Amino acid sequence: MLTLALLAGAVYTVMAFVQRSETLVTERCTADVGTQHAELATDQAANASLITAVAVQRGLPPRAASIALATAMQESKLRNIDHGDLAGPDSRGLFQQRPSQGWGTTEQVMDPYYAANAFYDALVKIPGYETLEITDAAQRVQRSAFPTAYAQHEVMGRAFASALSGQTPEAMQCTLRAPQEAGQAGTVGAGLAQAYGALGTFPDGDSLVVEAGGSQAWSVAHWAVANAKDLAVMQVDVAGRSWLREDQAGWQASDAPEGQVRITLAPGGTGD
Repeated sequence: MLTLALLAGAVYTVMAFVQRSETLVTERCTADVGTQHAELATDQAANASLITAVAVQRGLPPRAASIALATAMQESKLRNIDHGDLAGPDSRGLFQQRPSQGWGTTEQVMDPYYAANAFYDALVKIPGYETLEITDAAQRVQRSAFPTAYAQHEVMGRAFASALSGQTPEAMQCTLRAPQEAGQAGTVGAGLAQAYGALGTFPDGDSLVVEAGGSQAWSVAHWAVANAKDLAVMQVDVAGRSWLREDQAGWQASDAPEGQVRITLAPGGTGD
């Protein structure tokens, strides 16, 4: 009986330590590109990944995503908010677009995918936007009462755009607690399809495999990391590198093949 009691006590102690360790984890996502370092909360990173993926889907340069991310950070803190301010009471969404100024209906501008496309539709009409200062390009789209405010988010915009567009491999990582639910391959596939358009994907056990190479492969891989919290992603493998959720040590060498991204989910999902 004493042995069983000691064993039960040891198990309880281990479980309590694991739970405490999980509680102490500060969930966040970072992008490191050269000397540039930027950090976002996990929900902000997920929104940044969609905004950047839409630019990739449209064939726009990473500069477009840098401008969009700096703009959304200034306007909404990269959160899909359902309210405006005194200057724009009907402003809504990631970019605080105003239905009264022709950006679309309230329902439309609250859709992050629609909002990102609407921003890019306006951006690409600006001649030479690629060579403008980020704050200048953002202001020409937004026409804000605070035209220089976008500049403070340039480092974040550049770093996350470079990582999430796939221009800088293994630049994006997130520190996360263990998932509470199983992942669903169908949900991941639907998210990828909206963000990037048609991609070749197929399920393989607890993984979803995406056929992609080069910068697109790294864009998809970083998208998966940025959305790992909500999608219960446990591991991402791409081009000889792997990100493991439980490791928290960044990208590691692996035997991951070229030409595909493997997104492994917490087990138990049906894939529907």
